[in-house]
Amino acid sequence: MKEAIKYTTYAFLLLLPLLFGACQSEFEPLPEVSEEQTIVANSETARLIEKTCEQDGSFDNIVDKASCFAIRFPYTVRIMGSEITISSVKDLDQLEELVDSFDAEEEDLLEIVFPITVTFGNYEEVVIEGKESLLDLAGECNEGGTDNDIECIDFVYPINLYTLNINEQQTGIITIESDEEMRRFFEGLDENNLVSLEFPVKLRLFDDTQIVVQSNEELVSAIELAKDACDEDDDNDHNDDDFSQERLEELLVLCPWLIKEFQREQISQTEQYFDYAMSFDAAGEVTVKDRAGNSLSGSWSTRVADNKVLLKLQFDVLVDFNLDWYVYELESGKIKLSTEDGDKIVMHKACDLFNEDPDTLREILKECSWIIHNLKVDQVEMRRLLGYEFNFLAEGIVTLTKGESVSQGSWEITLNTQGRLVLAIVMGDEPSISFEWPLSDLRNDRLQFEIPDTGYELLLERVCDQNNGDTDVSEIRNILMGGDWRVADLSGGANVAVDYSTNSFNFGQLNILTINSSASGPEVNGLWRITRNSEGNLTVYLNAGDEGILGSLTGAWDFVQITNERLEIKLIAGDGGVSILVFEKIG
Repeated sequence: MKEAIKYTTYAFLLLLPLLFGACQSEFEPLPEVSEEQTIVANSETARLIEKTCEQDGSFDNIVDKASCFAIRFPYTVRIMGSEITISSVKDLDQLEELVDSFDAEEEDLLEIVFPITVTFGNYEEVVIEGKESLLDLAGECNEGGTDNDIECIDFVYPINLYTLNINEQQTGIITIESDEEMRRFFEGLDENNLVSLEFPVKLRLFDDTQIVVQSNEELVSAIELAKDACDEDDDNDHNDDDFSQERLEELLVLCPWLIKEFQREQISQTEQYFDYAMSFDAAGEVTVKDRAGNSLSGSWSTRVADNKVLLKLQFDVLVDFNLDWYVYELESGKIKLSTEDGDKIVMHKACDLFNEDPDTLREILKECSWIIHNLKVDQVEMRRLLGYEFNFLAEGIVTLTKGESVSQGSWEITLNTQGRLVLAIVMGDEPSISFEWPLSDLRNDRLQFEIPDTGYELLLERVCDQNNGDTDVSEIRNILMGGDWRVADLSGGANVAVDYSTNSFNFGQLNILTINSSASGPEVNGLWRITRNSEGNLTVYLNAGDEGILGSLTGAWDFVQITNERLEIKLIAGDGGVSILVFEKIG
């Protein structure tokens, strides 16, 4: 069904110019576009836009050994006799950590469970039934960086496109939300169709910095300058070592780095050094700030030995760091250091977390609504707040909404003693979220806040008004709101023996989930919502509280499939276990 929904979307997008052209007199006049801002569908500018929006297939090379396509999530791999479900890039990172912990090559460890679906650069998909077919397809790839996609620069969405007629008069406006929509739109144009972008347009570079362009000329220049500025990691070696000493030095001085893992002499010291911030300057000085803001200074240098790039650290006080560290992996936003004795440091780039101007984070928060995807307080998951909606308003006002219930508090963005961006929330009737939350991760429409060593974590997913134009979301919502449902099956979870047959579920307006019981139990008002998350996947939030048998249904479930009579969703636990939940319509 999802594919049918998807292709309907793009067919509609391509028809929009005709619809607007036929009815132009009924609309308000659209702003004029200069001739210099017009893009012809078969022009070099259009080709550059297409290449920038192509699907990058190199991120999962550890599994498929091919950069010209990627395996569509979710899928399953076997490693050393255990099955692991891969549902996100984060899962691939964890898989890589697991592979690195074994001495054998990954070819001897990983086995894909077929069938799988692979997605090509143009977002077309094909089902692969077995290993031989996958190897044949991978053999057709051009490896080593000669593929068409441009990976070192990306568009920041949403972006408005204007359609024009042959007289360069605007006939309509289309809002593009993703690379896939942009790529399919341009691919579907006739060779003489005319379009224009609404400027300014934001782009994100490979180092996570953003630039703003104001014209087609600036856009082309930015893409041309960036397209060869990074290692696209397009060879088959997922654990890529083909970076230079110069590239390492450039990355180190780019911005602060947060320590996420630290191991010395076979003993984990992550708890002690977690989120220490390391800042490298070009003169060879490195400054470390602990979580309390205390600073320690040392020196750093790099060299090449035995075809390996080494980073030497030297401190008077932080003697645990005083080694020649082999850089065994360098990827976007992450550097992994190790020694032959098993010592390890993993650092994450933190350009956006240490920002002298908090206005950037303020504006990001105010742009859209934010959904609570996860909340931990003192190591305890606050599942009763799952799916609640934050709105960060002007004048420091914040609201937290569940259905018809709205709480109001205050918010501010400040810098803590470490110089790190902090979201301070005061919500009197929800003390569990009234904290100063240090920003831990900012990417892909997702914000993560953590208070190290306390077990406090807040993970927010962005939901903009534009999501209402997502036809997948709209159609699933309409189906669910079309009557009452019952739980037909729950398999694989801890509560598979629970009988939900006496309960009916109504997915109502304002995201209110009403649960009734024929066993004369009280009516329960919970929460539901369907969104497309920061990784482009559909998520079904169910919040039936955190107690009793209904509490086991509470979770951020991955969408699997839906018909007019049946919904299937799944939930992956932290230990890799998978629960499948099936709803069927009543009557």
